[in-house]
Amino acid sequence: MPTRTTSQPRIAVLADSDTRWKWGALTAYRIQSDIRLDGYLLRGRATPTVRQLDEVGARADTLREIRGVDFLELMKDTARYDVVVLACVGGAVQAMLHGLAHAWRGAGRRPVVVTGYVGVVYEKLADGLLLRHGADVVLANSRHDAERFRAVYEGVGARSDSVVECALPFLGGAPYEPVLGDRPYTVVFAAQPSVPDRREDRTYLLRRAAQHARRHPDREVLVKLRSKPGEHTTHIEELPYQKLAARLPGGLPPNCRLAYGNMGEVLDRTDLLVTVSSTAALESLHRGIPTAVLTDLGIREVLGNHHFLGSGCLASWDELDAGHRPEPDPDWLARQGVAPGARYATAFDAARARVTALRATGLPPLTPYYTPRTAPGYLPGILARYGLGPDGAPLPGRAAETTEPGGLRRLARDTVRDAARGAYRHGVQRVAPAIRRWGQL
Repeated sequence: MPTRTTSQPRIAVLADSDTRWKWGALTAYRIQSDIRLDGYLLRGRATPTVRQLDEVGARADTLREIRGVDFLELMKDTARYDVVVLACVGGAVQAMLHGLAHAWRGAGRRPVVVTGYVGVVYEKLADGLLLRHGADVVLANSRHDAERFRAVYEGVGARSDSVVECALPFLGGAPYEPVLGDRPYTVVFAAQPSVPDRREDRTYLLRRAAQHARRHPDREVLVKLRSKPGEHTTHIEELPYQKLAARLPGGLPPNCRLAYGNMGEVLDRTDLLVTVSSTAALESLHRGIPTAVLTDLGIREVLGNHHFLGSGCLASWDELDAGHRPEPDPDWLARQGVAPGARYATAFDAARARVTALRATGLPPLTPYYTPRTAPGYLPGILARYGLGPDGAPLPGRAAETTEPGGLRRLARDTVRDAARGAYRHGVQRVAPAIRRWGQL
């Protein structure tokens, strides 16, 4: 087991998808820039591929794939890390909190545990928050979120002092400048894996992007995609735009194409960002890029575009075709933590100060709100899903792996496992939806 030979803070980030890895790693660097960062990718449906990791761009000193029980075994060495960032779905966070509480029982010191959300919180507010309760720091990406988070915790009688206001860690980039020189005016449609989820709606959005390109042949229209077929992100994409584009009547015009790559690099050449409710809208607004949140499919909670009520960004493709450029409301931007300007430079000061103060104190045991007493019909199932019993201990038969020194497998090293993962993803993404459709006949 490595020993501490330097005063450089060490942070571990556990993530379960490409976007959550991006959030977790960049959050770690926002907490403190001069760190030793070890990344752990929780093995599962959405474990990112090497291509996805390269596209995200967040770097670490080491990056490995791991099972939850193996991560917890590693964390028994309480001196190994100063901070642990849990960048996972709510159920995984809750399981790791109980597992860490068990692993650290009786320890004289332990790392500070930080968690939060990767983007806009527009659904499952109470569910997601209570699954994250128990972490020392629960980051809220805006003043708006911080107020809602505290209200949820206080509403169930749980402590709310863990909530700390900050901002999304991946905002930044050059402020928007109107198109100059030979570069064409560029419209970017930021697609989402699961919003909307109906084939008709996704085909409609793709068709409207193509129509906009035909109406404006002097413009370039990019359909920015998150993943390639067979890859998974934070959400399952059952109807990839790549396949819908191949079947689109008339196809895509020459000035409309599918695009991949780092979102920040795409925004560097964007003049109008269009989306249903992607977090990319917040990145775009932070830079001052004209941003449109589509109303074509209605303003509905299931789409997430209701989050943008009052933003001034709601618009339809018809309006955009006619030349409309939304003007965001400054007060709304400020409440959402994406206002352009110098305020972002201090957005993480409170989080940094909180983590520093906690590191200097003797931390009490982790005490999540959910326990076998408060949620006896809910919590055990969540813990069992990650190989843990009701007390947070690994279930029999889920002992740590020993296939390599330290019990860890290095990312993308086992080709048999990679093939199995690909087959599993194909089943989830292709076979399962087909079976569901057959069952509805």
